Amino acid sequence: MPAANSAPTERFSDRVDDYVKYRPHYSPEVVNALRVACDLRPEHTVVDVGCGTGLLAKIFLENGNRVIGVEPNANMRRAGEQYLSSCKDFTMIDGRAEQTTLLGQSADFVVAGQAFHWFQPQPTRREFARLLKPDGWVALIWHDRDVEATPFLRAYEAFLKEYSTDYSSVAHNKVANYSALEQFFRPDAMHLVVQETSQELDYEGLRGRLLSSSYAPRQGPRADAMLRALPELFEKHAAAGRVALEYHTRIYYGHLRP
Repeated sequence: MPAANSAPTERFSDRVDDYVKYRPHYSPEVVNALRVACDLRPEHTVVDVGCGTGLLAKIFLENGNRVIGVEPNANMRRAGEQYLSSCKDFTMIDGRAEQTTLLGQSADFVVAGQAFHWFQPQPTRREFARLLKPDGWVALIWHDRDVEATPFLRAYEAFLKEYSTDYSSVAHNKVANYSALEQFFRPDAMHLVVQETSQELDYEGLRGRLLSSSYAPRQGPRADAMLRALPELFEKHAAAGRVALEYHTRIYYGHLRP
């Protein structure tokens, strides 16, 4: 069973069902932002690296794009193929950010949703630059939970710090911060668009959202204690049987010079 010190490609192997059901989806507004900023058009080919269950790929497919998903985790790859099985313009392949196996200059856009913080930056940069057609774009996208917006979100952040395994070291906003991403794009300029979104969850939804996170223990005394404490957290903050996770959806984009 994947543990806190598992390889990044294996950390989600036992979390696929919860990931599919309870992770926040991407709004079509992400595509709209790239249409305005980068002239994204339906005829463009999009390579989605760390495609996972296909949540990000879906909005590009709905825009008319051909999407190639690159995913090293077999369980996640199967879930993505099933989720997007009705999309004729979608292909999923077994590959890594550092070595996708795709042909050079085959992508108009290379994107990654909630995944780049698991990649090795320098070999990934070389691979992304190799994949891009001249004047192609990279877009790195995250849902950043607003940890201060409400009493519930402040309490949930404290809850994660108390019960999770390695939250402080692997939470994406601890690893892929603005300075690190700016360095990734250098010498090209990095740009940022921020959008707001929210996710309303009942108790089962909150439990599933928690367990979809790689740093949440799934077995053993720590997991047992966490799941015993979760109902109290929910009941204290729920309104009409639901709590809300507020997110800043951050889209970091730019060209990559080889």
